[in-house]
Amino acid sequence: MTALDRAIADPPRVPGIGTRSPVDGLSRRSIGPVDVLAQSVSAVAPSAAATTIPVLVATVAGQGATWSLLAAMALSFLVGRTVNQFVRRVAGTGSLYTYVSLGLGPAAGVVAGAALLLGYGFIAMFSLTGSGYYLDYLLSRFVPTAGTGSLVTVVVITAMGATVFAVIALGVRLSTRLTLLVETLSVAVIVVLIVALVARLQPVDTSALALGPTAPAPFAVGTALAVTAFVGFESASVLGVEARRPFQAIPRAISWTVLVAGVLYVVSAAAQQTGFAAIGADLATSASPVNELATAFGMQWVGWALDLGIAASFAACAIASTTALVRVLFAMGREGVLPAALGRASPRFRAPFVAGVLACSVLTALPVLGLLTGIPTWSLMEAELVVAALGYLTAYAMTCFAAPVFLRRIGELTTGVATTAVTTGVLLTAVLLTYAGVEAASPRWPAVVLAVGAVTAVVVAFLVATRRRPWRRGRSRAVYDVPVEADLLGASRSSAGPGHGTGVR
Repeated sequence: MTALDRAIADPPRVPGIGTRSPVDGLSRRSIGPVDVLAQSVSAVAPSAAATTIPVLVATVAGQGATWSLLAAMALSFLVGRTVNQFVRRVAGTGSLYTYVSLGLGPAAGVVAGAALLLGYGFIAMFSLTGSGYYLDYLLSRFVPTAGTGSLVTVVVITAMGATVFAVIALGVRLSTRLTLLVETLSVAVIVVLIVALVARLQPVDTSALALGPTAPAPFAVGTALAVTAFVGFESASVLGVEARRPFQAIPRAISWTVLVAGVLYVVSAAAQQTGFAAIGADLATSASPVNELATAFGMQWVGWALDLGIAASFAACAIASTTALVRVLFAMGREGVLPAALGRASPRFRAPFVAGVLACSVLTALPVLGLLTGIPTWSLMEAELVVAALGYLTAYAMTCFAAPVFLRRIGELTTGVATTAVTTGVLLTAVLLTYAGVEAASPRWPAVVLAVGAVTAVVVAFLVATRRRPWRRGRSRAVYDVPVEADLLGASRSSAGPGHGTGVR
């Protein structure tokens, strides 16, 4: 046996390389690029957003709705490029929470983490509520009395909450593939509607898409609202431990999700604007624009399929957002920021079980309580979306400011990256303040108070908890995946134990 054969058969210990990853317990290196892409796509819920966000944007941007969505797409793409600076270097489960901690320190990381938990949590609640809303709307087509109360919506939310827990508890591969299947079918329905609508509109009058007299302020507010259609695109980053090639698959998933979803949104908004102009109606005043268009152009059957597709898309978004939420809780539990129990994973299914139980219980109970107290379903959805958007925008902006600091610390900062990150951070801050200001002056102001109050409470709790250990505020304790002995040449899966595998770059 040669020296090389002996080294391969019995590799020597390498200093600094341990046998267990700091995030041990998850199904390490078990999913491929399609699963990673499915996570980001499902968290965005493109078919649901394509049918609900344009009308919200049109209420403030008017004819500039399509252009606001285009501007939001460009801004989201820049955010994605900045997030990818971390994704290409760090494989973890904490997503933006971990990245901000590495760049700006633990205190800033807690702020970003609290904001991100609001984003994932309230978008999951928005999705559960939306699924119930559209199924109730579909049922009311056949049973008119079904849509008069919130009973159907409450039942759907409760059933969906249990389903979400069952799916995420059985492992990440099942959740990503199920959501991808659902989103693919839902997007197909949207595309069929758009193609059919454009065919009925021949020749297409594009004058309805002109930016026209839209003032800068409504356009800016419309862009802020349009950004909410893209939130969640970065959620593939929570799969840094479970992806086979995280430094390759996750950046691609983030970029492609923004581009594909953005094209769908712009085309859908343009089709809706031209469709309403053709029938002499106003998109901004529509309660269910795609259904009204389908009925107006004699395609009622498409509307029925669309209601079912949107409900399914919301369900997929709830699964994907909760998947991301429980992994951020898992990371915080491992770091000691939250109770250590949240950092435990199921030995059988290799998923964060305790975090899943807590998350699904809260995400189901809150919207149900809101509906039972008499809050109208659509009003509840609007409030949930406001809290989620404020959380996401805060986390995105902080990540952009953290990127140059992190890259400078490791000696890899370039002028182009710094300029892009800081500029994007400034733009996001402007969008955040604009959006918060508009919503604070609207009937949805309690949602703004809730978002600001929740983040403030978490930060105060962190400062109080570290009062006797102030050094914890200035030194990052972020946990993320690192190479282990099982990743080295000659290592075997059996010798590494469950959850380990090769493929770390």
